[in-house]
Amino acid sequence: MKQLGISLYPEQSTFEQDKKYMDLAHHYGYSRIFTSLLQLKSASGEDILAKLKKDVAYANELGFKTVVDINPVLFKELKIDYNDLVFFHNLGVWGLRLDEGFSGMEEASMTHNRYGLKIELNMSRGTNYLDSIMAYNPENDNLIGCHNFYPQEYTGLSEKIFNEYSQKYRHYGLHTAAFISSKNAKFGPWPVHEGLPTLESDRKRSIFSQVTHLRLSKMIDDIIIGNAFASEDELAAAANAFNSSFPTLGIDFEDDILPIEQTICLKEPHLYRGDASAFLLRDTQPRVVYAKEDIPAHNNDKASFARGDIVVVNDKYPRYKGELQIVLTPFVNDGRRNLVGHLHPDDLDLLKFIEPWSTFILQKS
Repeated sequence: MKQLGISLYPEQSTFEQDKKYMDLAHHYGYSRIFTSLLQLKSASGEDILAKLKKDVAYANELGFKTVVDINPVLFKELKIDYNDLVFFHNLGVWGLRLDEGFSGMEEASMTHNRYGLKIELNMSRGTNYLDSIMAYNPENDNLIGCHNFYPQEYTGLSEKIFNEYSQKYRHYGLHTAAFISSKNAKFGPWPVHEGLPTLESDRKRSIFSQVTHLRLSKMIDDIIIGNAFASEDELAAAANAFNSSFPTLGIDFEDDILPIEQTICLKEPHLYRGDASAFLLRDTQPRVVYAKEDIPAHNNDKASFARGDIVVVNDKYPRYKGELQIVLTPFVNDGRRNLVGHLHPDDLDLLKFIEPWSTFILQKS
């Protein structure tokens, strides 16, 4: 089951703030929580573990599944034996995320814990880390993965590395997760406030577009907002993008489009015709549904169309009238297509993920 999640940082907030945020996220269907135990004491000496326990207890009342970030140093500091995870069981968490790993043997051993705790690996480590764990015969049902987030601008994963590292988890059939970022949130685990996405290309995107991006990658199951606190509008937008029947792209309409053109764009999902052109993404169904509608030529004085332009074929092209097309490669405008809008800038780069025979939705930005 795929899940949406939020992040909590008890060392930087109060229980009342965390409770309010959990209630709001629960209302919108969120069911995972990421938090961290990498700091046991705040700058003022406050006991973070006690605050965390209170947060986790309330999260459990709401049905959230909490994963806590840890590393080998913490095991030594708390005198935890990786063969006995009773500490985390008593903490009430659903799983523990290994920000830094062991040798492979320890991770595999932990998956056989008597409490059914999930052992979440750092997917962004890459190399042969996962292979070394799988060699020790872990309990696959208790082994999951989650990418890092990156507070510093320009340090997030590239698409190439993200896909390469994620693919191995897909190969082994493991549940995966990654982070998106709120523009409203003011903090994360570190004193840097430049967003907390996994992918660098997501840092400036709207939260709706970030969710759509991860969905289109087909590499990620769970999506977690990395920083706190996202606004209610952002929580709702991310949930809408996550739960949409099909991936949704934003359209910025031209000012003078016809009502029929807006209907063609927004009323029904679009199926990318399978015999694909290098120049156009085509949805041919509207030309069947709206065959009797008049679509006069207008708003087509642009000399050429650019990638991401959305056009509707007009009356000058009778056989194809009503067909919705998205420009993939620029070409000359011969007057037989009306420019109705453009993919929203946040979504333009996502066009490359829409594959022939796939279905998607256009939504007014």
